[in-house]
Formats: sequence, structure tokens, C-alpha cells
Amino acid sequence: MTIVDPVLTLEDVRFRWPGRASFGLSVPGFRVEQGESVLLLGESGSGKSTLLSLICGIVTADGGRITVGGTDLSALRAGARDRFRAERIGVIFQQFNLLPYASVSDNILLPLQFAPERRSRAAAGEVATLCSALGLPDGIAGTSAGRLSVGQQQRVAVARALIGQPSLIVADEPTSALDAATQTTFLGLLFDRIAAAGSSLLMVSHDERLGARFDRVVHLSNIARTERMAA
Repeated sequence: MTIVDPVLTLEDVRFRWPGRASFGLSVPGFRVEQGESVLLLGESGSGKSTLLSLICGIVTADGGRITVGGTDLSALRAGARDRFRAERIGVIFQQFNLLPYASVSDNILLPLQFAPERRSRAAAGEVATLCSALGLPDGIAGTSAGRLSVGQQQRVAVARALIGQPSLIVADEPTSALDAATQTTFLGLLFDRIAAAGSSLLMVSHDERLGARFDRVVHLSNIARTERMAA
């Protein structure tokens, strides 16, 4: 039997934001398997965004190990972590973080500018394929991102995360501004594309109603301890 390593592993991770009124987070253990979709639930201020920042290597843990695709992030310097994130992790930000004056195509292709291996995996015509699969209109690739509706911007953000088939997709509250019907449509498109790419998905949210779509639902309070120090 072939043993497949998890795409993401956290072991005894500890982190505290600096400052007198600081927030601390510790995670004894957590993992996401290859091809698995996991919904991580937590209230506002519970540490979800801090955890994602650690997983993506935007901030570094004070102790413990975070391993993505077999690579220990603590072993990488800041520049190497940035390059690794671009290569291996597709990120869907809550506020989308599109470049408003750049075209849809340029926004989708942006991660590939910093990730030669991921760029080599991107198929010819993948921008058009992703746009079509995500329900975006024909010919939208040349439109400035700032001219799109919120729903269209969201789908462009998903396409940007998926291009080049990164092994792990991390999504920060991507459905928080959507009504129920739009949310259902969006999640269907997202899961279809992730299944096609064979990627794993870790999505954080406060909305328990999303859980039925995922392989596993985890409450942040069950895997992490938080601590706040008063000013």
C-alpha cells in the first residue's frame, strides 16, 4: 500500500503577536490530507486569520513545525517562504485583493510571475478555461478588474488561486458577502474546479451552514488554544 503524506501538517505550533495587548495562538496538532476539503469554523477574533497567515508563511511561528507538501516553513528565510507560497499555495482573500486597473487575465496570471514551477504547470489557454468553468462571460479576460461586479471579482480571485494547480488552496471567508443562492452557486463552481485540479482546500468561516459541502468540519476551538494579554 502506498502511503500518501498529508498536504499540510501543524505540530506544536505556537505564535504570539508582539505588543503589550497581544494575542497568542497555539495548535498542538492539525493536518489536511491530499485532495481533502476542510472547513475551519470560528467566530470573529478567534484566530482564524492568524492561523492562515502562519500556514501561508506570511508570519512565522515562535515554535513548532508547519509543513506544506513536505517542506518545513520554519526552515525557509522570508524570501524563500514568499516564493514557496507562490509555488505551492493558492490563496483566496476575503477582500479578493485584485489589482483594479489590471485586466482580468493579468490578475489571474499574477501568481505565476513569482512561481516558475507553477507557471510550467499552467496549461495553454488556462485563463480562458478557468473563466468559462467559473461562469464568467466570454471575452472578460481583457476587462479591468475594477469594472467587475463583486461576484465576478470573487470568481476572478478563485481563478487566480487555482491557476497552475497548486496543491493547497486556502480561502479566508470567501462567501461572507454572498446571499444564500449566490453562495450555493459559488461553492459548486469552486468545488468543481478544485476536484478537477486535485487540490486540497482549507476554508475558514464562521458559517456552520457551509459544512455539508466539505469532507470534514473542524472547530478552531477544538484544535487551538488562544490567549489574550490585556494592555
